[in-house]
This record gives sequence, structure tokens and C-alpha cells, in this order.
Amino acid sequence: MTERAMGSVRVNRYSIVSTEEDGHKVSALGSMNGHSHNGKGHAPRRKHRNRFVKKNGQCNVYFANLSNKSQRYMADIFTTCVDTRWRYMLMIFSAAFLVSWLFFGFLFWCIAFFHGDLNAPAVAGSPSLLKPCIMHVNSFLGAFLFSVETQTTIGYGFRCVTEECPLAIMAVVVQSIVGCVIDSFMIGTIMAKMARPKKRAQTLLFSHHAVISVRDGKLCLMWRVGNLRRSHIVEAHVRAQLIKPYMTEEGEYLPLDQRDLNVGYDVGLDRIFLVSPIIIVHEIDEESPLYGIGKEELETENFEIVVILEGMVEATAMTTQARSSYLASEILWGHRFEPVVFEEKNHYKVDYSRFHKTYEVAGTPCCSARELQESKMTILPSPPPPSAFCYENELALVSQDEDEDDDEVGVVLGGNTKEEGGIIQMMDFGSHLDLERLQATLPLDTISYRRESAI
Repeated sequence: MTERAMGSVRVNRYSIVSTEEDGHKVSALGSMNGHSHNGKGHAPRRKHRNRFVKKNGQCNVYFANLSNKSQRYMADIFTTCVDTRWRYMLMIFSAAFLVSWLFFGFLFWCIAFFHGDLNAPAVAGSPSLLKPCIMHVNSFLGAFLFSVETQTTIGYGFRCVTEECPLAIMAVVVQSIVGCVIDSFMIGTIMAKMARPKKRAQTLLFSHHAVISVRDGKLCLMWRVGNLRRSHIVEAHVRAQLIKPYMTEEGEYLPLDQRDLNVGYDVGLDRIFLVSPIIIVHEIDEESPLYGIGKEELETENFEIVVILEGMVEATAMTTQARSSYLASEILWGHRFEPVVFEEKNHYKVDYSRFHKTYEVAGTPCCSARELQESKMTILPSPPPPSAFCYENELALVSQDEDEDDDEVGVVLGGNTKEEGGIIQMMDFGSHLDLERLQATLPLDTISYRRESAI
């Protein structure tokens, strides 16, 4: 039993799998203590800071006083069209064809006009003495219709160019080439605009709040990410940066100084398998910008943490990026995220109604990681509250083994009931002190069990 419990310890710190009953207990505990949060009811901090990156991932930056902005944008017209809004793109798409039709229609009308086709008398029953450049083009409207038929290759067979005017033949060739260029450019732009993975970021979710609590004996900053689609994000990896004003030793003021937050680059923990929601962990150590910040300092700090999730879309193999940010007022000290992944009979269930919810953890130190290190304090685990399932898991493990032993004893006794076998099995402990001594020797484990009867 002890080996089975010790062998179930998870190595990956991002793995959070619990039973649904455990999640209900955590939620009920937070509600009774008044510590459950749904991501909306926290009191604002004293300081207010404009976001550098909005919650939806848009950068809150506006450019002003750009020289030659129009020329620079027109030099990269393809990227400009891809980045523009759909309504403007459709306007450009329609205008490009209309302008080309009108231009070549006017050109054909001018050719017919100077050739005298528009003034040629129409004599019924006798052929005209003047052979026109373009058959059946007697007005600008007719020239426009011929231009549309030529560029779209409709070919009704009523209007056509003749060998009378080489200039008209050359205009038809040029219009055909221009039409192919416009078609390829517009179709390529629309396809690139439709296939780009910008909207894929709408189905990548970040928790409303980040939390700071103790994990593996160290203070850690944590936030949760999730993927709402069943299609995967290939080669997904996360990054985080802390942005705050900074004054250099020479007196230079940097309004947006960016510092990296290590989320496991050195050991590869920044690369994640985003099938179910995962908690991203930044360990607050000597290299962390949060090393000297405690709970009281956090309430007055003026910084922003930008979190970035990047990866390739499985369907198109194009790189997508989802962004969000957390102000200092959106970081909850001494909280943990409620479990969202529950193991059922044949599969794992993700409950996204708990994605943003947190609960307060008793015994979290309020001092900074620097003070903990300087004082050489050891964070000892507090007595397990009802929200911690380690002790209950051990009892469930003992009870499961006892049930198995009861069945064996019942078979040996050949007629005794399970209750009688259980009494005989309990007598083997000798006393209640022996039972407590046995439980004290069992290591506490954070594993969870599938069934409600096991808790």
C-alpha cells in the first residue's frame, strides 16, 4: 500500500487531475469561508495603471507623428490589405474591378470614337462601308459592357473586336493581363486573410486572475491557460514579461522596462501539451523581478505582467499567438486555482465553469521570497484543512485495502459476514494507538481517487 501511494506522485508540476467530488469540496469550503472568487468581485488596489496589453490581447499602443505613413503602407500593399478590416477589404475588392472595367471601357469608347464607329450610319439591308474596331459598340454603355465581358471572359458572342484596329487588339490583351493580376492579388489577399490564425487566439483562454502561493516549498506566481477547441496547438510554449517603470543608475527613466519571467525555459517546462487547462508556474527566486515583493508591497506596486502563448495551428501549420496581461491588482496572494480536470470512468472531463475560480490557502506566508530566504525560514505544511485531500486519500487507501482483506477473511471464515471479518481485522491492530502510529508512518500523497466513496 505504501509503495503504491509513493509511486503515484506526479513529477510534472503542471498536472492537476482530481476527482469531481474533490472539486465540489474545494468550492464548498471556499463558499463557507468567504474565500471563493469568480474573477469579478475583488476590491481594486490603490494605484491605477493603463494596460500595455489589454485582456483580449490587443496592444494598447497608438502611433503618432509618423512621417510618410501612407507611402510606407502602400509600399507593402499586400500586408496592408491583409491587416485591414473586412469591410474595407471588400470595398477595395469591388473598387479594383469597377475601376478597371470603367478605365478599359473608356479606352474602348475612345478607340471607337476616334475611328468613327459611333458616327457610322446604319443602313438597313446593306453592309456598312466602314468596318468598326469593335462590333456592336455604339455608345459608352456598349464599351463598358464589352470591357466587363473581356475581363471576366464571359463571351456572349455579340460584341467582339475586329482586325481593323491593332490598338483595340492591344487593349484587349492588356486588359486580360491586368484582369489576371487583379484576380490573383485579390484572391490571394482574401485567402491569406481567411487562413491567418489571428482568430484562433479567441479560443485560447487565460484565467482572469493570477495567484501567488506556495508550491513545493517555494513562492510561485501562477496563472491558468486553456484551449477551447479539440484541435491541438502544436509546439505550444509560453512566455511572460514584467513591465513597469524603471530608473537607471544614470537617472534615465524607462516608462516600459521589460523583464523576463522564467517559466521553465532551462528545463523545458515552457513547452506544454495543451489538451486540458494547465497552470503555468513562475518560481519566485533570486532571478525573479518579484523576489523582493511581499503581500503588502503587492498592494502598492505598479507593474503589469504580460503572458504570451504561442504555437502552430494544427489545421494550417501557421503560427498563432494569444496574449493577456495581469496588473498588480489582479494577482491574488495566497490563493490557488480550483481543479477543473476530473477523472471519470472512461475519460477525463474538463469543467470550464471552474476555470477562473480560486480559493484561499491558509498558512501562506505574507513576506517576500527574499525575506524567506534571508531568514532561512522553512515553509512547513500546516495541518491539512478540509480542502486538502491528502489525509482523506490515505484513509480511503486504507479502507480500500481493508475491504479487500475483509473479502478474503469472509471467504476463509466460510459463513461469517463482512462485518464480522472487519471486526476481526480491526482487532489485529491491538489498540487505537497502533492505528495512529501506522497512519503516521504513511507519507502524505496528493493523489486522488475516482469514486465518491473513496473520499
